[in-house]
Amino acid sequence: MSLIENTKCECGHQNAVGTVLCESCGKPLEEQKDTAELPLEMRYDGVARRSQKSNPNVIDRVWNFFSSVKIAIYLIVLTFLTAMLGTIYPQENTFVGNFDPAVYYEETYGLTGKIYYMLGLTHTYESWWFIGLLVMIGTSLVICSLDRVLPLYRALSKQQIRKHLQFILRQKTVFKHTIEGDTGHWAEQFGAQLKRKGYRVHRDGTALLAEKNRFSRWGPYINHIGLILFLLAILARSIPGFQMDTYVSVPDGDTVQIPDTNYYVKSEKFTVEFYKDEELPDKLKGTARAKLYETKAVLYECVSGCGDPTAKPELREVTRHDIVVNDPLKYKGLKLYQFDFDLTPRLNAVHPVLVDKKTGNVYGPFDLPMRDSAMQHKLGPFTLDLYANYMEFAIGDNGEPTTLSRDPVAPAFIFSVKGPGLDPAGEPYMYFPMQKDKVKFAQDTINKGIADKIEIRVDGMDNVDFSEASTHLNVRMDRALPYVWVGAVFSMIGLLMGSYWQHRRIWLRIDGSELSLGAHTNKNWYGMRADVAGALKKVGIAVDPKSLDNGGNNA
Repeated sequence: MSLIENTKCECGHQNAVGTVLCESCGKPLEEQKDTAELPLEMRYDGVARRSQKSNPNVIDRVWNFFSSVKIAIYLIVLTFLTAMLGTIYPQENTFVGNFDPAVYYEETYGLTGKIYYMLGLTHTYESWWFIGLLVMIGTSLVICSLDRVLPLYRALSKQQIRKHLQFILRQKTVFKHTIEGDTGHWAEQFGAQLKRKGYRVHRDGTALLAEKNRFSRWGPYINHIGLILFLLAILARSIPGFQMDTYVSVPDGDTVQIPDTNYYVKSEKFTVEFYKDEELPDKLKGTARAKLYETKAVLYECVSGCGDPTAKPELREVTRHDIVVNDPLKYKGLKLYQFDFDLTPRLNAVHPVLVDKKTGNVYGPFDLPMRDSAMQHKLGPFTLDLYANYMEFAIGDNGEPTTLSRDPVAPAFIFSVKGPGLDPAGEPYMYFPMQKDKVKFAQDTINKGIADKIEIRVDGMDNVDFSEASTHLNVRMDRALPYVWVGAVFSMIGLLMGSYWQHRRIWLRIDGSELSLGAHTNKNWYGMRADVAGALKKVGIAVDPKSLDNGGNNA
């Protein structure tokens, strides 16, 4: 009951529990003898905040935890320290190609590398606990801002012009004087001087409120908005499709899918130019040093058949570009950079023949590219209908043949063969272009009886086409980056507002002939004193600015 009684001011205004200064007249509500003469605490103008609730429930306790500036500082320091842990050794996502991190870190960095990997620090910035810290910082920023900005807005939007004497005389800048003559005219003249200094002046008879640069009070909260946007953008990078930094290898003349997207990239022609020996320093002579490498790239978008490794996707060209170092292909936020190249040949197509084992006749050769092969091949009296094509042949868990990828790592073809001595409806024949796969998957055993009647084979390396090179492209996409920049701009605006401008207020009331003046600013008290002393001087009252400090009197 006492708390309720203590919140009602003598002016009749009922204040919320926790209010320090009356929201209407500014009178201090909780007087203590040891602080009665000290300047008032003007933070948020003494308005009550939710975190000051006297009997908090569970939600209020959570609110109080995150509204604490001390907790926010602890979270920020903890996040910085854990972020530093992630820089001790390279993160897993910085490596190109496939590697076993459990083996790599132990072999490269020894026992500390093994411990580093086992603790999960090799993917620090994608870990649940690091993301959790960022979420907690963001939550703290939101609650800290709401806990303070709403009371501050309420206090500043409903300022009473005639303030209580205790409110005025307990400011850090105070002046008392006896006015002779027309007090209303004097107040009008003083207000006119403040207007010249950029103040907005409000009058209520012989009471006056002058204020300027109120907008600067919102600077910290605009900075908070920027930081919140920045954190949200960082967290959004974990959403599939928002951020990508990966690598793809594209054999010359081949089309490869960009992982986790519906885009495909084709290398129409890769060229590399090396420095001549006379162009290299002596210590590098005799070594192959690339001078320029370029990929004539075409970017496609999959419009149908996407996501099915056994189906042929339908592609639509969206753009093309000659990619060189520092000049990537760009399309809707997707960027393909020239990263590296590999001059190791890669199987592109074979030109096999069909051998009739009964007669010894050889038919062909016929063209059999690893991709997009013709559905039917006529070879003398024989007809080969392509039934299935597997780019990386494997046997699935269900015992059925499947493909592990769209890259020709272990290509296999299944034909339905019709011809002399064969079933008129056609007999299945499985063909592996690469010798290692014929042995691994036992081609002759799979083909059973038909293997004694016909054979599909390649006669000589002249009938094998290899791509001359493969280009390695760095694929980057960061849809969150624009929001990062927006957050940075907001933060900078908030910092500028709070750093280069100060919210200054001057309250004045004349009771009879007694002038009481108090002034407050959130920073730069020297400037505040100078404004008051300068305006007083213009109306005929010379005062030393230093005498205005904390109850200075020049009566």
